[in-house]
Amino acid sequence: MLDQALLDILACPLGKAGLKVEGEELVCERCGPRFPIRDGIPVLLIEDATLPEGITEPEQLECQRARRPAGP
Repeated sequence: MLDQALLDILACPLGKAGLKVEGEELVCERCGPRFPIRDGIPVLLIEDATLPEGITEPEQLECQRARRPAGP
């Protein structure tokens, strides 16, 4: 289990939202990718994330679409 003080300062590398523990993963509370916890260490690498169902690329996440400037 992760220390609550550590969990309080961690954020999703994609959407910068808070993370919650679900089993052996950290889950972004905003956009939903799941990051593994290996040997008690959170692995917050985008390439190691499991994306939500129906999402094939990080750019498809709501948090990433919201960050892009509107087109002409």
